[in-house]
Order: sequence, then structure tokens, then C-alpha cells
Amino acid sequence: MMPSAADFQPLAIDFGVLALILSLILGDLLLGAKSGKILGLSAGLSLLVLLAATFNLNLNGSAFSGAYVGDAWSTFFKRLFLLSGGLAILGGLDHVSRHYPHRQTEFYLMVLSSVLGMTLLPGARDLILLVVCFELMGVPLFVLAAYAKTDDSQGRLRHAPEAALKLYLVGVASTALMLFGLSWIYGMSGTTSIDRLMAAANSPMITAGGVLVLAGLAFKIGAVPFHFWVADTYEGSNTPFVAFLAVAPKLAGFVALAAVLQRGLNASDLQRPMLIAMAAASIVIGNVLAITQTNVKRLLAFSGVGHIGLILLAFIPGDAPSMTMLLFYGAAYVVTNIGAFLVVEAIEDAEGDCSLQAFEGLIHRSPALAFAMLVFLLSLAGIPFVIGFWAKLYVFLAAWQAGLTWLVALGAVAAVVGLFYYMQVARAMFMKPARAEAAALPHRLGLTFAIAICLAGVIVLGVFPAPLLDQAERAAASFVLGPRQIAAF
Repeated sequence: MMPSAADFQPLAIDFGVLALILSLILGDLLLGAKSGKILGLSAGLSLLVLLAATFNLNLNGSAFSGAYVGDAWSTFFKRLFLLSGGLAILGGLDHVSRHYPHRQTEFYLMVLSSVLGMTLLPGARDLILLVVCFELMGVPLFVLAAYAKTDDSQGRLRHAPEAALKLYLVGVASTALMLFGLSWIYGMSGTTSIDRLMAAANSPMITAGGVLVLAGLAFKIGAVPFHFWVADTYEGSNTPFVAFLAVAPKLAGFVALAAVLQRGLNASDLQRPMLIAMAAASIVIGNVLAITQTNVKRLLAFSGVGHIGLILLAFIPGDAPSMTMLLFYGAAYVVTNIGAFLVVEAIEDAEGDCSLQAFEGLIHRSPALAFAMLVFLLSLAGIPFVIGFWAKLYVFLAAWQAGLTWLVALGAVAAVVGLFYYMQVARAMFMKPARAEAAALPHRLGLTFAIAICLAGVIVLGVFPAPLLDQAERAAASFVLGPRQIAAF
């Protein structure tokens, strides 16, 4: 069947990302390696332009006989992925130009390729398309994790090959588990259509396939007990990439989980206890391990494991209110976490490491950076009135209404624990004197601009959360109230 013009309407933004990729390849061929920073700046700003375009274009519709569907759900996630990619590219312009002067364009092409896979993923309504999009997103991440290669054998990026190997091994293992589970689901249901899976008679094999998919995707999102790669990969990889890796692929993992478990299989009695156990373990272990960290990247890595547990709280019920809170938390997580990692990049760039000692006396060396990091830490801790406060509050309310009372209590205790280790960083910035040998903090325009966008998002959406909440409600409704009864096939 030949595609029609209607097939391309919901894919307009994805074609825009593809056109951007092709433009970068052509620009690199015509302008050469010296134009890498200009091409990177163009790529980052173009992603933000595409983000703005999502508010003016009609992206609703069905493409390729229902294999892809554009709706409020897919549009919401497209915006988060475009924002994540744009901020990561802009925040990494100077890092990439200094450390990889002859491989700049390739770095941006890898980020854009991953973003393309992500923007396609939320609209996938076919298991095959879902897997293709997920791998288009995932394979460039392996390359980006190892991008330093042996260029910095004695410096802070000397562990890049190890970081990439751990990410690669975990990625391959998780993909194998996911594909094995999907093969069982397909074998018993006879369809690759996600919306048709509900019409298939439930069976132990389909349930077991769902469990394997859950295990495979739990690796991707870094939930306990599949989190062991997170801290080492974060520490060894370059920080602008880590800012991207810490948020966008994890949200994409939740998109895939929602498509298969919530939309397709309606999370069985076996899968729900596993989700509850993973949520509880992630909240506890992530926050406990974060307490002992003296490296801020590792601290944020284990903190991220705890945040994944909180997102799972909103994922478990699967109804419209809880999915609304998941979307709101995801948006808060993007601007807060990327902002925090980009501040770490600024410190690491000057000091050569990102230990707590490197942050000492930051208020005297760069008051603006110290203020920005404090706001991001307060948002991660859930302190009023920044966006992280509303995100945690809404998730706790959704979990409470779903009857997950003990998990809410556990999350509240973990929030207090989190405040302790976040304030360790704040203490170093505001209450410790700057070291005599502390290096001056260079001014990086792209990095400053990206941090400013994140800071504005955390503060403005913390004061006025209603617009984002309305968008999340519409997106969740389109997901939960989508087609549930599909004609026999």
C-alpha cells in the first residue's frame, strides 16, 4: 500500500529531525571539520525551533495503516526529547570543540539520530516499529559513551571506554530480553499491533513475555536491581552526553513500558508486584547509595535511580490521573537534571574533576552558577516552590489515591534523605571557602544559555505549573482513552 499525504502529517517533526541530520552531513562535507561548532550551534537551535513548531502544527493522525499514531501523548514526549537534545548539544558545544576538534559533527549526528528514534517512539503502535525506534535511539548512545576513546588516557575521561562497554553490555542484554519477551507475546497473540494485543486471550506465555519485556526495559531505565551500570557510565562519559543520557533515554524506556504493559497487556497481576518491588527498591537503594558519594556525578546518578522509583509510583496505577503525574514528573526531571549536570560540566571543565571539593566556595567564584545549582538541587529535593516540589507532590497524590500508601510513606522518607545529600553539595558551595588553587571558571556561551533555559523552566513552571499540568492531562487522556477494543483480526 502506497503512503498517502495523510501518512506524513503526524510525522512532520520527525521528518524535520531527519532533514536536520542530512543538513549536518552536507554541511560537514562542504565546510569541513572547522565548521563543527557552527553546525553544532545550528543543530541545537534547530531542535529548539522544532520544539516551538510542535505548538503550531497539527501532529494528530494515523500513518501507515495505524502502525504510527500522532496524538497529544506522542506530541508531549516529542517536546521533551527535542528539548533534551537541544540542551545537551548547546551545553556541550565548547566541550566537544575542545576535546574532539576533528569529530564534532559526528558527535552531533549521533545525538540527533538518538533524538530521531525517541521522537518516533511514542507514536509507535506496532511492536516491530517500537523495537526499530528503540534501537535507533539506543545504538548512538553506545558510540557517544565511548566518544573520548583514548584521547584522555590520564585525565577525567580516561574511563570512557569502560563506561561505554558497560552501557553496551547492558544494552545488548536488555534488548535480548525484550525481544525474547516480545516474541512470546507475538507467538501467542498472532499480531504485532499493540492496540490489538488486548483483544488477544490472556495466557501464561503472554504474561511471561510481559515479564521479560519489563526486565529488559528496567535495564534501560536504570531501575533496581538493573541499575549497576548507571554510576560507572555516568562517571566515565563526558558530562554533556551524561546530561542527555540521564533523562531522555529513561523517559523513552517508560514510553515503551507504557505501550507494551499498560496499553497492550494492561499490566497483569504478576507484573504489578514486580513494578511495586522495583519502585520500592529503587527509592531505597538509590537514596542510600547517594549518601556515601563524594563525586557529584555519581551522587546525581544514584539520586536518579531514586527518581526512577518515584516515576514508577506514577506508572503502576496506569489510569489517567497517575499517567498525568508521570508526564509532569518527566518534564520536571528534564529541566532539573539536565541543568544540574550542565553546572557539573562547568565545574569539571575548570577543575578537572567533579568531587565535592571542586564545588567549594563556588558562591565566591561564580555566584550565578552557585545560585543555579542550588535551585536545581532544591528542585531535585522537592522543596517549594520550584517544579520538583509539584512533581513529587503530584506523584505522591496519584500513588495515594491508587492505594499505594506505604510506598508514599517510603518516598516521603527518601525525600528527607535526599535533602541531606543534596545539601552536602550546597554546603560545599556556600559554606566552604574556595581553595587557593581553585581555577577560574571560564565563560561558555552555549553552556550558559542551556543552563539559563533549564533554570527558567524550573522557576517559572514551579510558580505557574498549571499550563504544563494541562498539557500533561490532555496527553494522558489521549493515551488512556485510546482505542481499547479492536476488531478481530
